[in-house]
Amino acid sequence: MPNLERTAVNFFEHLAQTSTRNNSLLCVGLDPRPERFSEEVRAQADPIYAFNRQIIDATRDLVCVYKPNYAFYEAQGLDGLRALRRTIDYVDGAVPVILDAKRGDIGSTAAAYARAAFETWGAGAVTVAPYLGRDAATPFLEYADRAIFVLCHTSNASAVELQTVDCGGEPLYLRLARRATGWAGPDRLGLVVGATYPDALRAVRQVAPQAWFLVPGIGAQGGDLEAAVAAGLRADGLGMVINASRGVCYAPDPRAAATQLRDQINAARAAAPTRSSPVAHPASPPASFLASPPTVEDALQGGGTEGGPSDQLILDLARIGAVRFGSFTLKSGQQSPIYIDLRLLASHPDVLQRAAAAYAGLLADLTYDRIAAIPYAALPIGTAVALRMGQPMIYPRKETKAYGTQRAIEGAYARGERAVVLDDLITTGGSKIEAMAPLLDAGLTVTDVVVLIDRQSGGSEELAEHGCALHSVFTLRQILDVLAAHGTISEKQREQVIDWLSST
Repeated sequence: MPNLERTAVNFFEHLAQTSTRNNSLLCVGLDPRPERFSEEVRAQADPIYAFNRQIIDATRDLVCVYKPNYAFYEAQGLDGLRALRRTIDYVDGAVPVILDAKRGDIGSTAAAYARAAFETWGAGAVTVAPYLGRDAATPFLEYADRAIFVLCHTSNASAVELQTVDCGGEPLYLRLARRATGWAGPDRLGLVVGATYPDALRAVRQVAPQAWFLVPGIGAQGGDLEAAVAAGLRADGLGMVINASRGVCYAPDPRAAATQLRDQINAARAAAPTRSSPVAHPASPPASFLASPPTVEDALQGGGTEGGPSDQLILDLARIGAVRFGSFTLKSGQQSPIYIDLRLLASHPDVLQRAAAAYAGLLADLTYDRIAAIPYAALPIGTAVALRMGQPMIYPRKETKAYGTQRAIEGAYARGERAVVLDDLITTGGSKIEAMAPLLDAGLTVTDVVVLIDRQSGGSEELAEHGCALHSVFTLRQILDVLAAHGTISEKQREQVIDWLSST
């Protein structure tokens, strides 16, 4: 039976001590995949244990914690479970261990899971799924020197299907963070928040300023390390356990990979905004509950890479019919081989959410007081972006009301403020200039226009003549390139549209 008295402190004290001693927030996930072992390791009597021992020996002074994922051991049957116990015994309390088992049950079953995690396997902490409420956590919290990490906002792409559901003005994950931190203090309970959602990290840090976060999603899942650290770092420079598994364990030189990642984390810590004191609990819900992976902002500005989040948004636009190919008559009377209808985003909230994330990436670098969405296509888009960013929105009316307030602009604003114009796409720029007129007449300043798609038909140049800069998530040529690369359209269709663009 593993020794339950390895340290004289509780888990989070042990974690803080190890983090400080090793100058590290790096967590190495010990996730054995025998098919990837070297021939030398496979030849060992206990190859899983031999593999883990090599990783531990190479990284013991570089990490703050180890995290074996129970599934990889269970998948190997009894041999795998024996290797799990031997692995935790080998660490021998020198470094804390989180058992990533995602347990979530109640009553005697939860108590049995807790006994297994802490007594049978000897872990210092365990991940817990909270769908059953406080009862799922209580048996684990009865171990005074151990801890739990409650799943809050996970790193996977479909996390937003449930975790961002609106709960009376705030997303479910944030409601959960508030409730879970009431089950136990930060010396007993941490939260799992994915690096792929830095807005969620930031929001949860406001709610739980002292809690430790287990942060998956760096590496294979594409999380932005610098953004995650800036969003989630605690006031004392601790409070995050940043997990890496494949990128370290299966690197040609695991120690070199761990050293590089630890140093990158420390550089991000040094560059993160300084908080002189813990962040206070917000009086109102934090801004962003339509969270989406951070790599959307980064990848989209470069036009995307094969298989990345930018590709997915483009493919989704085609899937919902927002980008169509055929023969279409435009408002000008021209025949076009392509038609873009971003009004359809309002009927597809998942795609609208990803589009809002892309807009947010562009807006993050601009200076403005209000988002001014142009009716009608941009109104639902602007609303989604405003909710995501926690920014106020106004919109210029297409026609001034002849009754009531007779306002030309809906929403609250003040003369002298700066508005950024938001629309779905741009062709020549004329409609943007027309929509800007009532904003300028009202004393607002407009120097930037943000769109999802630039049709590359002179809009940027026309706006520049009026002192405005255009910022687009995609150009039409980038969309064509991605759709052709994924086989959604043929190369002939791509060339046909490009030829048409060149002739207009």
